[in-house]
Amino acid sequence: MSILAHENPALILIDIQKGFDDPDYWGGHRNNPDAEENAASLLRVWRKHSLPIYHIKHCSSNPGSRLAEGNPGNEFKDQVLPIEGEPIIKKNVNSAFIGTDLRQRLDNAGIKKLVIIGLTTDQCVSTSVRMAANYGFETYVVYDATATFNKKGFNGEEFSAELMHDTAMASLNGEFATVVRTKDLIF
Repeated sequence: MSILAHENPALILIDIQKGFDDPDYWGGHRNNPDAEENAASLLRVWRKHSLPIYHIKHCSSNPGSRLAEGNPGNEFKDQVLPIEGEPIIKKNVNSAFIGTDLRQRLDNAGIKKLVIIGLTTDQCVSTSVRMAANYGFETYVVYDATATFNKKGFNGEEFSAELMHDTAMASLNGEFATVVRTKDLIF
């Protein structure tokens, strides 16, 4: 594994929010039921080594969304609550980079490696990973610390959360990121 603590990799936690606790709202079944626990394990490792951590919070501009500010679903899940000094970056689109100062913060800190985890794999995680790679960051995405939901195709056909997740990961791996598992990052 080429991620070492002395290289100062940043952990980017994307949208690990309570609004995702209602699978029916998001399309039904969800894969990777342990994603939040794996995210919490990684967060503990990053804190132990005093590595940079950035919490990304989706603040939907749709007031009816579970993720809109002021709604209980906008809050971070208990497993990954930020502590004092850990930046919280609010966004209202799929990318953690658009309309935020994330890139500037990373550049100012001299960070070159990113480890990205969170929700949902085929939406905000994938979009952020692709942009990170396009900006030149060496990017890793953690297979078992990300998750998504079932989706309906334009014909109305159902695609399972597992298929959506695996397809998104396959599209990212080797092109935009290196896909790893939580156990690969416990240094």
